Amino acid sequence: MLQALLELLYPPACIACAKVMPVRTAFCETCDVAVERLPPARCRTCAEPGTFPRDTCPRCHLSPPPFSRAWAPFAHEGPVARAIHRFKYEDHPELAPALAELLASECCQFLSRAPALLVALPLHDRRFRERKYDQAQLLAGELARATGRETRVGLLTRARETRRQVGLSEAERAHNVAGAFTASRSAAGQEVLLVDDVLTTGATVRAAATALREAGAARVEILTLARAFSLA
Repeated sequence: MLQALLELLYPPACIACAKVMPVRTAFCETCDVAVERLPPARCRTCAEPGTFPRDTCPRCHLSPPPFSRAWAPFAHEGPVARAIHRFKYEDHPELAPALAELLASECCQFLSRAPALLVALPLHDRRFRERKYDQAQLLAGELARATGRETRVGLLTRARETRRQVGLSEAERAHNVAGAFTASRSAAGQEVLLVDDVLTTGATVRAAATALREAGAARVEILTLARAFSLA
């Protein structure tokens, strides 16, 4: 009865276009057919889409990242990009459980070999006060709940405020986030799965993974909902 009442008050809706649906599922039929999954051809380290020599993109070849591997099930296009935008910028924190369930169901193989400790890529305190929630922390918490894993707040913090990365060149992105994160000494010896919404050039996760490795983390891997085509 409680579930029926909740669905009457908050009927199931598409996470991308908000269309009300008769049953609870992530996307409506129209959005579902437009979802783009990451193509099989990609960098084996950072999941950059494309065909590369030895399956290693130029970015990872010239500057090997401080993380072991990164993965995302979807391309940052269409309905997935719209769902992330709604979640992140349009005040829809309630989308976290649906997005986490989607991530868990799409990433079973990756998660089977990934670290059990989930750590969200954190917002700066001022950005958190503006937004009222940290979307990556919500996503990591719901993913931990969906997969029976542990998530830990405070292991990684954003030590200084940075500009939004949107619209910056790759060099500007790297400079913007250099030294922006601090990891707790309790990261020493830990194997960490760093969780965020979108991976683009990887500048932010590189900076975060560097902080974790400098604090003694044994291994860092990256999991995001979507991967942008940043070398096209």
